[in-house]
Amino acid sequence: MPDHKTNVYPVLLAGGTGTRLWPVSRELYPKQLVSFIGKYSLVQSTIKRLMPVIDMGKIRVVCGKEHSHEIERQMEAIGVPSEGKIICEPCGRNTAPAILLSALNIPEEEKDAVLCIFPADHVIRDVEDFHKKLASAIRLAAKGYIVTFGIKPHYPETGYGYIEGVGEVSEKALSIRRFIEKPDTKTAKQYVQAGNFFWNSGMFAFKVSMILEEFKLFSPELLRTMEKMLLKKTLLDREAYEQLPNISIDYAIMEKTDKGVVLPSDFGWSDIGSWKSLYDFLPKDQNNNVIDGDVIAKDTVNCIIMGHERLIATNHLNHMVVVETPDSVFVSDIDHSRDVKSIVAGLKEKGRKEYHKHRTEYHPWGSSTLLEKKEDFSIVRIIIYPGALCPVQVDTSTAKRLVVINGDVRVANDNQSWFLKQGESTVISEKHDVNIENIGDGPLYMVQLEYGI
Repeated sequence: MPDHKTNVYPVLLAGGTGTRLWPVSRELYPKQLVSFIGKYSLVQSTIKRLMPVIDMGKIRVVCGKEHSHEIERQMEAIGVPSEGKIICEPCGRNTAPAILLSALNIPEEEKDAVLCIFPADHVIRDVEDFHKKLASAIRLAAKGYIVTFGIKPHYPETGYGYIEGVGEVSEKALSIRRFIEKPDTKTAKQYVQAGNFFWNSGMFAFKVSMILEEFKLFSPELLRTMEKMLLKKTLLDREAYEQLPNISIDYAIMEKTDKGVVLPSDFGWSDIGSWKSLYDFLPKDQNNNVIDGDVIAKDTVNCIIMGHERLIATNHLNHMVVVETPDSVFVSDIDHSRDVKSIVAGLKEKGRKEYHKHRTEYHPWGSSTLLEKKEDFSIVRIIIYPGALCPVQVDTSTAKRLVVINGDVRVANDNQSWFLKQGESTVISEKHDVNIENIGDGPLYMVQLEYGI
């Protein structure tokens, strides 16, 4: 890595909804929070990949407010303190506003620091080679270049944008001639054969001062508006933030700057943008299948099958995706699995909750899982973290019985408090706020039965 005096701030972009990975990825629990590969989520894996080579005290994560508490929890779970490291956007406005927001959040005295931008939902096979390229990118950035990592294409992918490079500058990086939108198959084949075209990875390195200069030059209105918002020193106003242009860093800066270079890289990168790309990335069994969960696969080959709660049995399948979650099942041939995005759009149009959230929802205090819901009652499993408070509300037409499955709890309202242990329960039927506090050392498990009165 570069000299230890080089200040490097890794910035993870953790927005987006990952609709092409529905039903596992949803608006309230997008793909970056999900553990597709091993025990760590994509955002945790991205952080762990950087741990050996970059000071984790300088890490920043840009995300939506609705995901911030879960990202904080996941950071803490891998030993990275989250305090002061989360930058919340009121709503997503693409990569240019997110990157500008992160640059403006770096302390004034650190404007010569290098920012390294990483989408939080990408995966990399050869971490050692990635570290070498990262060192090169930081050295280039320290010299004043705006660096993008260009992935060497091994096949004519039409789902990625491309970057054309010309003329080596330093560290084997090339000057950027142009950025190219997703090509058709014929054009993509030409790019692969040419040898100087690279997949656009969305990963960057540049000095804070340099990127702010380029925003001043090429997107001055966006820069002025963002600086004005941050002067208030309060939470960013959602209404004002929604008025920002929905623009990528490529369009806003990279296609216009003369400081841009592309660093050719070949470290086994994937953006995990679809079930097909996840299948391509993961190791296969003897039948060329990717299988996760309780699965019986008879005469099944070249498939990705993922289960979460139920047994999945397949027979005589080839080149298929089968993904089960507690409330939805997705089945498609692999090549057309990207089309799930239009299914999600249809669910949203119809007002179906399945596009938006899972039966399990995550909160700052823990999680709640809808187990059953009928017209006249619902049953919810509640998990509360140690020391956390879970607010419970009822209206005049319903009551809630809370049963402690495991742990110790203090229940309090405006007038009194009482304690419950394993097997004990309480009924809340008056219209006022009640707080359930986990006073034990481990997670508190409860079941909530809500019914009409």
